[in-house]
Amino acid sequence: MYRYIKGIIEEIGDSYVVIENNEIGYLINTSRNTINFIKKNSNECKIYTHLNVREDDISLYGFISKEELDMFHLLLYVSKIGPKVALGILSAMVPANIKLAIVTNDVNALTKAPGIGKKTANRIILELKDKIDDNIDVVSSNMENEIQNDSDEVIAALNTLGYSRNEVAEALSKIDTSGLKTEAIIKAALKQLAKK
Repeated sequence: MYRYIKGIIEEIGDSYVVIENNEIGYLINTSRNTINFIKKNSNECKIYTHLNVREDDISLYGFISKEELDMFHLLLYVSKIGPKVALGILSAMVPANIKLAIVTNDVNALTKAPGIGKKTANRIILELKDKIDDNIDVVSSNMENEIQNDSDEVIAALNTLGYSRNEVAEALSKIDTSGLKTEAIIKAALKQLAKK
């Protein structure tokens, strides 16, 4: 019904934002990554949305990027995963890392998300692998780029700890990474992020 909503950010909660558009305030449930992006970047934004309708509830879910919304839709295909669990996964991991975990059968990466045990992680991999494989070239090229590029590995690692891509990029801009191995870069970035 709603593809996106663009407006002024009126309120930011732990797991939602309120956007005002034409004097209507839309409460949109969202991920920690989207909330972190909004906090850092603007008081006006465009959120890609999903309207969830149940017998006892109508709720809006939304994300700052189409990629995050697409992953949210994919996660909803998995049996026994509803919007709140999908949101928890997207708060713990960015879409690229979720794809990577699915393609590489990395159960442990998925279990870092709240409420996701090994059985659920295995079910996500089993039920979504074919859907991700449809875009395997994109995922494979992302994997190659992450392996070749230290900064991408660092971003991916720190994303799993809950830091947004923008926060990590800002921290990395303050570090001289020349000659440092990935582990040392991660430690230096964590020190920068801790100063905030």
